[in-house]
Amino acid sequence: MKSFKADYVFPVYADPIKNGIVTVDDTGKVISVTDDTNPPTSDTPIEHLSGIIVPGFINTHCHTELSHMKDKIAAGGGLIDFIKDILSFRTADQAEVIAAAEAADQQMYDNGIVAVGDISNTILTAPLKAKSKLYYHTFIEILGFLPNKADELFKKALLIADEFKPQPTSITAHAPYSVSKELFKLIKKHSDAGPNLLSIHNQECEDENKFYRYKLGGFIDLYKHLGIDIGYFRPQARNSLQSTIPLLTNRQKILLVHNTCTNLKDIYFIKRFDRKINWCFCPNANLYIEKRLPKIDLFLNQGLNVTLGTDSLASNDKLCILSEMRTLQQNFPSLSMDTLLEWGTINGAKFLGIDNDKGTIEAGKTPGLNLLTGMGGFKLTPDTKIKKLI
Repeated sequence: MKSFKADYVFPVYADPIKNGIVTVDDTGKVISVTDDTNPPTSDTPIEHLSGIIVPGFINTHCHTELSHMKDKIAAGGGLIDFIKDILSFRTADQAEVIAAAEAADQQMYDNGIVAVGDISNTILTAPLKAKSKLYYHTFIEILGFLPNKADELFKKALLIADEFKPQPTSITAHAPYSVSKELFKLIKKHSDAGPNLLSIHNQECEDENKFYRYKLGGFIDLYKHLGIDIGYFRPQARNSLQSTIPLLTNRQKILLVHNTCTNLKDIYFIKRFDRKINWCFCPNANLYIEKRLPKIDLFLNQGLNVTLGTDSLASNDKLCILSEMRTLQQNFPSLSMDTLLEWGTINGAKFLGIDNDKGTIEAGKTPGLNLLTGMGGFKLTPDTKIKKLI
């Protein structure tokens, strides 16, 4: 059993506790959360710390499978060139891919992450996830914009999912620009039949909306580069999000990731549909790829479940939710610590369905404990650092 006392404890589900004390058992389960006016009754020595104690972080969007691409793709080239580069590095040696993924897993652990929503296109990360200290939900991602390939690709995804069992997995679409309507329908049918969380890349660049509205822009060149004939596709006269939402199930939670070019009309459009939409921001990756950030202010005070992700080491220099929170606060100073912590902890736990155990510091839970130091009051600073306590 251990007890930690800090300047503040942020339980997340309740107000911060000044001079808070958290006591956990040997498995990391929280026994009590109190303050120094009502200390724990056990004889366990209390470790005094300077800083604030917060729950373990939830990373709802990562690609550990791409970790071997760190520093291999130039920053700021835009999504189209980024996709081309990703595809060119896909043929890396399996041992290199696995070793990099294992290092990424350890890095996330060291950075106080306790659970991950991870995208996979192959079975390579299954063994490391089976033995990891982190909780993983693996999204088996399907890409295929040609209608006649839909059945083949879906069956392949089912086989990959089988290789991950009994780990938590689901089958999902990659993005509107890379998944045919026929493939979306197969994923919907599968999602309507049983549990199947969805995680979909959404509106990462203006070209995505331009492609759906007018069949113009950079994606036309990308398909030519890939030798894919998209003559069948007709412009939809509305953007990608509004075109694909009707194709998604209303029985499963859906995570829309990135949302760099999502506007207020998109948000209002979604609210008219019976869909369980969650939103994920990966700000450091957005800056790395597109040199821009989502319009965060549009998502505030809307009653939306917002989460945070790191994306991959192909588009980020580290896998650290604290770093994502810091970037958001630097660019949107009005964001409070309470809001950022909710996005980085309990909201992600709710999406992944693990909020009964993770996301808040409450008796009976094993959320993990992180100590943040170098704070400026209740604001993150360039000096803010993280130490994993439990």
